[in-house]
Amino acid sequence: MKTENVSRTVLACGVGAVFAATALLYAPDLAPGLFDDGPPPAPGPAARAALAANAGAQASLPDLAALIGDREKWLKDHPSDDASWAVLGRAYTERGARLGDATDYPRAERALRRALSTDRGNLDAQLGLGALANARGDWRTARIWGEAVRKEDPKRWSAYPLLIDAYNGLGEYTSAQKAFARLEELHSGGAVSARAAQMYRDRGWREDASAAAVDAVARAETGAEKAAALARLGDLAWERGEPDEALAQYGAALGLVREHGPSLAGRARALAALGRTDEAIAGYAAALARLPLPEYVLEAGELYESLGLDGDARSRYELLRTRSWVNAEAVLGLFEADHGDADAAVRRLKAEWARGHRSVRVADALGWALYRAGEPKEALEYAKRATDEGLRSALFSYHRGEIERAVGELGPARRHLAEALRINPDFSPLLAPKAREAVAELGDPPDELPKDLRPTTPKPSPPSSPTPPTSP
Repeated sequence: MKTENVSRTVLACGVGAVFAATALLYAPDLAPGLFDDGPPPAPGPAARAALAANAGAQASLPDLAALIGDREKWLKDHPSDDASWAVLGRAYTERGARLGDATDYPRAERALRRALSTDRGNLDAQLGLGALANARGDWRTARIWGEAVRKEDPKRWSAYPLLIDAYNGLGEYTSAQKAFARLEELHSGGAVSARAAQMYRDRGWREDASAAAVDAVARAETGAEKAAALARLGDLAWERGEPDEALAQYGAALGLVREHGPSLAGRARALAALGRTDEAIAGYAAALARLPLPEYVLEAGELYESLGLDGDARSRYELLRTRSWVNAEAVLGLFEADHGDADAAVRRLKAEWARGHRSVRVADALGWALYRAGEPKEALEYAKRATDEGLRSALFSYHRGEIERAVGELGPARRHLAEALRINPDFSPLLAPKAREAVAELGDPPDELPKDLRPTTPKPSPPSSPTPPTSP
């Protein structure tokens, strides 16, 4: 495996390290030497959640709920306990992120602000506000909080996952690389392996990503963390165009956590690629009931549309238009570009870009929106930025190929459209067929090299005039 530090990660790395707590606060009977009448009892649900957080692992959702209930009850009688307010706020953030429920975010902010009102130096509360900003897609604010904590305590490992996400959202990939290198120095375990898998994947190093993901499964400390790691293996298989392998990994994850939202959605995606569309439709319904993220709504709508179920597709698209979504500008921009108002998509995504949100996802979405709005030359700049970072994305390659075709760069267009189908021939129920049509229309590359690549043949020199004879 490569040891070179790599740049990006995405939120799919999980939120198990969203909050760190002191386990003994919730399980004092775990402290050694307090009793002499046998081994201590097993930790309860709240203590298990705290122990998982200390390791950077995901707690199960029931344990996380128990921790929230435990701290809410405690704080009714101990309202000046800033440490517990910080734990509560960070637990709210994690639950909201894992359930796709933004109503937990105002609760989280109130709890974290309450912690800071009691102790302005509470670093856990500061990290909590940073994690909350990341969950809301406010990468700049997250970076401010993360860098403040790092300055105060450079060895606090939990600052670095927060910073990695913030830097990636801002497109500051060199900084994200440095933060990951520091995380590796300070911490280990399944959470770090999961980060490595995502970063290798974003770099385009598929074998390394798979190896790190397998390591994350082996090193997972909770069932929830193992399910997330297995889902990551499923995602990697899907992106390689291996839906059968993806289905197996998602199934293993669901065997551990029956309603694991990302695995439910991934399973539906893989079933659609395998032509098992009735099962895929049911799968998306289950995924959206558990984790109603806008990207899953869009995928379900496009599957319906590809099957000619226009009424069902419209109902999904209407949900995207009418619901208030958090941290969804790239998804909503792509939706508007393909199924709504492309000019509105450009305005939305240019505003996001101006806010400094310059991840490859935003670059790809903005490029595609510009193309759909009739500005392919400007679009190409963003499409190149999205594809040049290393991520092997069939969708990004398809978008770039179509944009290049629109500006008359037929050789690169042919290459990128074919590449999209090589990466994953079933990357989208709507767009993969269009990619195949585009490749067929472009045909085989011409035998003759383009003019700018032809070798130049030097012109023959004119014959020299004969030298006149010398007079004797």
